Amino acid sequence: MSTAPEVRTVERQGIDVIAESDRKGRPRGLFWPWFAANISVLGLSYGSFVLGFGISFWQATVVSVLGVAFSFLLCGIVAIAGKRGSAPTMVLSRAAFGVRGNRLPSFLSWILTVGWETSLAALAVLATSTVFRELGWDDGVVTKLVALVVVAALVIGAGIAGFDVIMRVQTVITVVTGVLTVVYVVLAVPSIDLGAIAALPAGSAQNVVGALALVMTGFGLGWVNAAADYSRYLPRSSSTGGVVWWTTVGGALAPAILVVIGILLAGSSKDLSDAIGADPVGALTTVLPVWFLIPFALVAVLGLVGGAVLDIYSSGLALLSAGIRIPRPVAAGVDGVFMVAGAIYVVFFAKDFISPFQAFLVTLGVPIAAWCGVFVADVLLRKGPYAERELDDRRGRYGDVRWGAIALVVLGTALGWGLVTNTYGVPAWLNWQGYLLGPFGLGGRDGAWAFANLGVLVALVVGFVGTLLTARGAVRGQERA
Repeated sequence: MSTAPEVRTVERQGIDVIAESDRKGRPRGLFWPWFAANISVLGLSYGSFVLGFGISFWQATVVSVLGVAFSFLLCGIVAIAGKRGSAPTMVLSRAAFGVRGNRLPSFLSWILTVGWETSLAALAVLATSTVFRELGWDDGVVTKLVALVVVAALVIGAGIAGFDVIMRVQTVITVVTGVLTVVYVVLAVPSIDLGAIAALPAGSAQNVVGALALVMTGFGLGWVNAAADYSRYLPRSSSTGGVVWWTTVGGALAPAILVVIGILLAGSSKDLSDAIGADPVGALTTVLPVWFLIPFALVAVLGLVGGAVLDIYSSGLALLSAGIRIPRPVAAGVDGVFMVAGAIYVVFFAKDFISPFQAFLVTLGVPIAAWCGVFVADVLLRKGPYAERELDDRRGRYGDVRWGAIALVVLGTALGWGLVTNTYGVPAWLNWQGYLLGPFGLGGRDGAWAFANLGVLVALVVGFVGTLLTARGAVRGQERA
């Protein structure tokens, strides 16, 4: 989207529809923000997360590539709505849920994006601290606080500035992190032990499904609720296929490669795989020469900041979509406060990173998967543009509350939470999950399906199939109106 006539210092645009005069760019411009947000070296750490399910190299590779590609394809489909309606994702979702009925998924979306930006900010701080320690410098409280201040300033500053600044920042991040990540991979290759990788035993079908669900929730399903926030600036005449393609490729290209390399590294060293659980990004420094630690810190922090920037922008829009009436820059600032508070907890008080992170992914992944199924099916059922003026009108064609869509999310969530467990037992108050594993004959909370994360996939299917079966007539009626 490099054809923008000017760069506004602070974007004042909120959740209202983008004016015709402000629509600009081409679908290929979507590649840059999506690639920058997902080039993070955190993708390497997912190799350890996937192998943690007890599967072989080839199983892990197939699961990772398919999970990343399919989950970002969902983002590509959601991005179609942005081009058609020129409004944020969680505003366009009103067509499926009703104007006020959509406040529920908007609130869930806000929690998810704030959670992601918090996780990424915390990882950036932990990675900086680890690099300092490897260099023999002070890696204590002061270093972490300074790192947190710098990361928070970058993320919140870009979030407040808005769309034009973010698009340009993401282009720079893409180039810098792309080059340095390639250098990291070259330096890490000698640490790969093909014999150890070949010796990894194959896992069961349940383990493979669990790894697939984890990859999907960790990548594309973590972005679906924001996927139309950037395509909304495109002209209506833009290619629909181009929107899907560039969103999918931009999001999936780097993670698909990085996760496979991460599988090779984690499969070669159990010590490295174990260390990733406590500090997923910082642990990757153990395979590097000292001279590359500073460039590694740069690529790690920039990659994580790139993802957090997109999250804080979209979390602000989700907060407004949930009915909070404040200016968009203020909403980004509010989310920044929550991000900093959450990062302080993870960095200074949590025993490790992976436990709360896994619990976060699985627990919120279920209702978001259900919402995604509903909205993706709704987008596919539509043939024309949205009636923009009626997206904010409770008496308009989209209605006030569409109970059928809400019921599908509630049903998908109820079934989904009953079919997942809190893998690491942290926090303990989530141990109620998995209540359907016994009644459904899946072995209970200690059985073979306990850690398969089956509920994420079930919630997605319930939302998608349910909408295709029940909403076709309503969508046709809206478009005829």
